[in-house]
Amino acid sequence: MQSLSRVFWKRATVAVAALLSLATAAQAEVKLPNIFTDHMVLQQGQKNKVWGKAAPDEEVTVSIGGQTHKAKGAADGSWSVFLEPLPVGGPHQLKVNNLVIDDVLVGEVWVCSGQSNMQWSVNASNDPDLERLAAKFPKIRMINFPQVGTQEPIWSHDRKWEVCAPDKIGNWSAVGFFFARQLHLTLDVPVGMINNAWGGSACEAWIARDVLAKDEKYKPLMERWVGMEKVYNELLAKEKDLTEEQKKQLGGMRGNMGGNSRPGNIYNGVLKSHLGYGIKGAIWYQGESNAGRAYQYRDLFPLMIDSWRKEWAQGDFPFYWVQLADFKGENPNQFDSDWAELREAQTMTMSRLPNTGEAVIIDIGEGKDIHPKNKVDVGRRLARWALAKDYKVQIPHHSPQYKSMEKQGNKIVLTFDHLDGGWRPFDVNEPRGFIVCGPDKKWVPAKAALVKDNKIEVQADGVADPIAVRYGWADNPVVNLFNGAGLPLTPFRTDDFPGVTINNK
Repeated sequence: MQSLSRVFWKRATVAVAALLSLATAAQAEVKLPNIFTDHMVLQQGQKNKVWGKAAPDEEVTVSIGGQTHKAKGAADGSWSVFLEPLPVGGPHQLKVNNLVIDDVLVGEVWVCSGQSNMQWSVNASNDPDLERLAAKFPKIRMINFPQVGTQEPIWSHDRKWEVCAPDKIGNWSAVGFFFARQLHLTLDVPVGMINNAWGGSACEAWIARDVLAKDEKYKPLMERWVGMEKVYNELLAKEKDLTEEQKKQLGGMRGNMGGNSRPGNIYNGVLKSHLGYGIKGAIWYQGESNAGRAYQYRDLFPLMIDSWRKEWAQGDFPFYWVQLADFKGENPNQFDSDWAELREAQTMTMSRLPNTGEAVIIDIGEGKDIHPKNKVDVGRRLARWALAKDYKVQIPHHSPQYKSMEKQGNKIVLTFDHLDGGWRPFDVNEPRGFIVCGPDKKWVPAKAALVKDNKIEVQADGVADPIAVRYGWADNPVVNLFNGAGLPLTPFRTDDFPGVTINNK
């Protein structure tokens, strides 16, 4: 009997061990995308989606801060739950079956996106040594996504959340960091930044391809890419038999196919991996790569914002961008400019979509460098929008903007909105940067003066019958108007004459 008992318990122990092994193996199937790692920040005051992969039919248990949620792996292994709103604070542990994520804070989460001026690092900006020395804000975190261009959605990457510290922030987005620091110091809450910017990227690369294909306006753009893709695939199919010239052609095309301009490439390769993560809003600095197609950008940019909002499924979340800075040589006789047209397209977006705003930086660019080093003021001007609109802080945030004009003989009188504290011309008392034209549509430099009720009076010698006015209408205009809060006047034109960029390809 004793021998049989020992055999029974031995067999039972083996069976239990086997079951435990199977359970552990099943739990080992649970995976999370890299947006869920140690030091992550969850958005306060709203439900937050947590998602991942598991074995089909596997039970998944997610817990944090006293709440528990369950899901089951679908046929393709996908699963998701929504956490109930959490108050500001932490640190918490997020547990997903046998996975444990430590040091989770709850605060404000923003996406910082765009091209190189958003990607531009703290190390490459003004006073990086001082900024690193003072970077002692453990409640500011950032995750920096890699640059991957593909037509197939990428589910996860190898990047992790980082905690702000002197040895960490050097390679962070400078605009993203300075924006986060201003929010953190003002609101006294944790701030998490999702940095997915990619230098040189075109707006269409950030949009799902099927969204672009549905709109006739982008047919020339899409047809051009379809033609390139056809040639590429033909060359790829016979790669072993190519001539040296064809091999060079194929090599050059590989970069385009995996690059940052192909429609849908960044949407799939970068954005898709974290699209849906709980956020408060997004900040954006891009447009240089689309300046040659500024009229197209009038629709393309709002389309991108709208498509992000629809897929993120968080309603019309705040979206604030940086208007292009001044760049290239100053030319007082430049009356047409693709950069000015792109700035105009950006400004127009505020009237096209709700919960949007524009940080004007026409005063802090560098003529010799497309990457101005003053990123502190850029981050602060974006932060003004967020603080005023989303956190109800009573501060000026909107740059002065043209409202209307009235012709008075040989003069035009202009009216403006958002004159917090009135006008403050920089350097000299006379407003600079205006041009006017008559019925012949020939532009000439104009004289301007501040008049009653904060209006501006504009006239030009030789123009007896002025019909239109422009301000700051150049790549790098000489302008000097600010409101009392130090925000520069938004470049504008009162006309709608055809411009220099009409290429939609």
